[in-house]
Amino acid sequence: MAAISSPGIGSGLDVNSIVTQLVALERRPITLLQRQATSVQSKLSIYGQIQSKLSALRDAAAALTQASTWGQTLGSTTDPASVGVTTSSTTHAGRYSVMVTALAAAQSSSTVASYASPDAVFGEGTLQIELGSWAGANFTPKASATSGSVTIGPGTRTLAQVRDAINAGQTGVIASVLSDASGARLVLRSAATGAENGFRVAVTDADGGNGDASGLSALAYDPQAGLTAMTLAQGASNAQATIDNLPVTSTSNTLSGVIDGITLTLARVTTAPVQVDAASDQEAIRKKIDAFATAYNEINGLLATQTRYDDATKTAGELQGDSAALGIRSQLRRMLGTTTGGSTVFSRLSDIGFDVKTDGSISVNATKLNNGLANLGEITKLFSNSDPLVPTNDGIATQLRRLTDGMLAFDGTVQTHTDGLQSRLDLNRDRQDRLEDRVTRVEARLRAQYAALDTQMAQLTGLSSYVQQQITNWNKTGNAR
Repeated sequence: MAAISSPGIGSGLDVNSIVTQLVALERRPITLLQRQATSVQSKLSIYGQIQSKLSALRDAAAALTQASTWGQTLGSTTDPASVGVTTSSTTHAGRYSVMVTALAAAQSSSTVASYASPDAVFGEGTLQIELGSWAGANFTPKASATSGSVTIGPGTRTLAQVRDAINAGQTGVIASVLSDASGARLVLRSAATGAENGFRVAVTDADGGNGDASGLSALAYDPQAGLTAMTLAQGASNAQATIDNLPVTSTSNTLSGVIDGITLTLARVTTAPVQVDAASDQEAIRKKIDAFATAYNEINGLLATQTRYDDATKTAGELQGDSAALGIRSQLRRMLGTTTGGSTVFSRLSDIGFDVKTDGSISVNATKLNNGLANLGEITKLFSNSDPLVPTNDGIATQLRRLTDGMLAFDGTVQTHTDGLQSRLDLNRDRQDRLEDRVTRVEARLRAQYAALDTQMAQLTGLSSYVQQQITNWNKTGNAR
């Protein structure tokens, strides 16, 4: 049977309270370490934010060092319904006059006769479809294409089934069923536009009449061989246009590679020249510069808040007095005022409207920036110039990217300081663990000591009661005599 322990019963002392207070005194160093750990953990969290915002600033600076940023262009036309334009990173600014004289078309042929419904039955046999170009009745096979064979058997004889068989054959021709008030007809159309994508259809009809327009031979189309069971609704043709009075042709209505970096989409024939412009996309460039300013202000704001001391509230930021954080902010601020020899027109950011406020943040003067963007070549150098032989000729964004790369490197300021804080936190936790073990042992020792004292005092109390009893008895015996 387990013993029941009630410390203090024998002695009358509040043993639990005494031990609890003594243990609390022993735990004071642990409480101090816990406060220190909370502070270090907070600093670690803030350095995580610093790393994130520095990375954002580095990325924003890197974007301003890339040729693709400064080469962004925007295309426009005076008649977008007729001529569409898209640009790319290889586009050079320019203006072009475009006239569209013909659009590219696909050959379209249909059965002469109409049928009662898509379920009407053709004959059986084989279709041989070949791509090529027509010059009158003369056909020239397409060099890069091979003829395709489509078999029409007992289970594929209706208009709808023949349509599906042709489409499944992937011969470069698309089949469809056209239904109107007069009935249903099978229509064959080139899958691609352009004169070279015309087609002819030879038929091996199961009824033996390959050109009698009866049965499957109703799909025969080869004017060169005198087979015209199908009627030509539209001939295959190339798009034709002039660009600055120079003739161009294309198998499709999309002109790529005609003008470097520009793709024209022809939508309809024009009766007057359409002006196509490719110009620097200053709005897109401005957004990159604004993103750079925003990224700088965010890291500056974080560092300012965490390193300042507020006299009014008598409170300090977590990194108040932190030399690493103060150093990062100081280096970034100096970068705003640095100069570059890369441009002969702009030597510092203030030349294009970057204004530094008293709190270290920056604002961008729109008027000055617009004036700077008007001289795109020089503002590009201000930000992105790179000169391995003369570092002072490097652009501001190039210098800032290099600076932030160093800060964020594995042996840079941020990582080194973070590692130091983590080491302090680990050491703090080890010390807490050791002190917790010590407190546990001290508490056990105190409870054992007070338990022994309690036992001794209980024994002494019992002995005192016994002696007192004997004295009382002796007194009674003496009085009786």
